[in-house]
Amino acid sequence: MTHEVGQDLFPCFARLDVEAGDVSFRGRIGGTGSPVLLLHGYPQTHVAWRLIAPTLARSHTVIVPDLPGYGDSRTRNDQPRWTKRRAADALVALMDRLGHERFAVVGHDRGARAGYRLALDHPQRVAAYASLTVIPTLDAFASVDKRFALNAWHWFFLAQPGDLPERMLAADPDAYLDTALASMAGGLERIDPLALDAYRTAFRDPRVRHAMCEDYRAAASEDLEHDASDLAAGRKLTCPVLILWSEREQQARSGLPIDAWSRWATNVTGRGLPGGHLLPEDAPNEVLTSLNDFLVGKF
Repeated sequence: MTHEVGQDLFPCFARLDVEAGDVSFRGRIGGTGSPVLLLHGYPQTHVAWRLIAPTLARSHTVIVPDLPGYGDSRTRNDQPRWTKRRAADALVALMDRLGHERFAVVGHDRGARAGYRLALDHPQRVAAYASLTVIPTLDAFASVDKRFALNAWHWFFLAQPGDLPERMLAADPDAYLDTALASMAGGLERIDPLALDAYRTAFRDPRVRHAMCEDYRAAASEDLEHDASDLAAGRKLTCPVLILWSEREQQARSGLPIDAWSRWATNVTGRGLPGGHLLPEDAPNEVLTSLNDFLVGKF
C-alpha cells in the first residue's frame, strides 16, 4: 500500500487514517506548530511531498493526505461527481477532525486546484495558499493551443465520457504511468525508485484510475462552471497567495503564471524556480526556501 511505502519516506511521521467528508483519508502527519496541508498532484500520491514535509515539520504540523480517490484515500458516495468543490469540502472536514480551524494550504498540480477551490469556498479557514506549477482551470482551458494540447493531451483523454479511458488504461497501467511521469520529470530515471514504486502501486488499482478520470471530467465541466461563476461575481482569494512555477516549463509559454493569478487574488507574489513540472521533487530546496519565507507570520 502507498502509505506503507510512505512510512519509510517520512521519518518521524505518523500514519494519517481519518474518516471525514465521505473519504477514508490516508497519508502521513507529523511535526508541531501552525498547520500546513500539503496536496499532491496527478498521477501521484502523498509520497510526492517526501522531500518537503520533514523539513516543514520542524516548525509546523504537516498534514499530507492522498487526495480523495487517489492513493489510499477511498471515497464513498461517488455521485455526485468528486469535483474540486467536493474535494475541498472533504479536506475541510479532515482538518476539522484533526482540530485545525485555520491552516495554510500548499498544492501542486491537481492538489493546487483543489487548494484554490478550498480557499475560495472557505476563505475563513485558509491563512495562506501556495500554488505550484498551475494556473486556474478556467485560464488553463482558455489558453489551449497546439503546444498545450500535445503536451497535456491527458487532460482531454482522461476527460472522455463513459468508461473509455478506464478500459484503455487497464491494458497497461505501468506503461501509461511511466510515460506520464517521464514527460513531467524529464526522464523516468529522475524519479526516486521508492516513489515510483508507490505511484505504480496506486495506479494499478482500477479505483484510483477511475478517480483520476473523474477528476479530469470534473475539470472540463463542473469545475469550469464554478470558476466562471466566481470570476463573474468578482470573488477572489483573500488570503496571501504564493505562486511558484517551473522555469523549464515556462520557456515554452507566453506570459507568466502570476499574471493569470492576479485576476484571482488580492495579495499575490511569485517566482520561477529551476526544475520541471514536479517541483516538490525536482527542486525541493528551492521550494522549501520559498515556502518557509512565505509562511512566516501568516498564522
